[in-house]
Amino acid sequence: MTTFAAVAAPFGRDLDAAFARIEGLVADARARGVQLLALPEATLGGYLASLGDHGVAEVLPEHALPPALDVDGPEVARLAAVAGDMVVTAGFCESDGTDRYNTAVAVTGDGVLGVHRKVHQPLGESNVYAAGDGFAAFETPVGRIGMMICYDKAFPEAARTLAVDGAEVVVCMSAWPGSRTGAAADLAEDRWTRRFDLFDQARALENQIVWVSANQSGTFGSLRFVCSAKVVGPGGDVLATTGTAPGTAVASIDVGEALAGARRAMGHLRDRRPETYGVGAVA
Repeated sequence: MTTFAAVAAPFGRDLDAAFARIEGLVADARARGVQLLALPEATLGGYLASLGDHGVAEVLPEHALPPALDVDGPEVARLAAVAGDMVVTAGFCESDGTDRYNTAVAVTGDGVLGVHRKVHQPLGESNVYAAGDGFAAFETPVGRIGMMICYDKAFPEAARTLAVDGAEVVVCMSAWPGSRTGAAADLAEDRWTRRFDLFDQARALENQIVWVSANQSGTFGSLRFVCSAKVVGPGGDVLATTGTAPGTAVASIDVGEALAGARRAMGHLRDRRPETYGVGAVA
């Protein structure tokens, strides 16, 4: 059995405050036997304060941007040291010296296991970040996993690419807000919460994989995040969720047995016919 945890928690610009929160979350997860802990998009340094006005891109002033960090820098090394024997995934703003990227990293105490740069950019995000260029699975102590960030999950090809590459578990880290037009007073009734949840379940079911979904909580700038961290099984069933509140969703799964059971009769990856799908099909 592998125990997975997905966090819904607030993270802003203050890195010391972020690490204090991370240390508490890791300690709690370790006490609960968690082996993979998913933290949100933009855990280290926070997300953007705005995505523009109704989809019109807005260039944010430099002081409003998250700090640009290096994958090989001291902050990621500190995250790895906190992780210890646990696999921890988290998002941050990466700089390669020229461009900024919205990046996720998976670490243990041994160092960096995998890196993903967000490919799909909503609204005004492209004014701040360059886009990543692909999806790839990688080996970890809890098996072969893939990562994606927020809007990436709205594209079935992204999760399918990871599943075809052998990912049994996909971790999606988000800073997913509620609707900015026609927003519901109750986040549970918000259409963007509903979309967030539907994408999580659909991506798990169509690829028959374990899906671990973390999200920011609270508010930041003009954004109000929907929380809804969850663990979804390969049949699309939500095994644990925080709902629209901060917290940690924890579920234990025998991944090999769960995937084999889901795929035994109707194996979605096995039964694909990519030669019939036309342009853009995942081979």
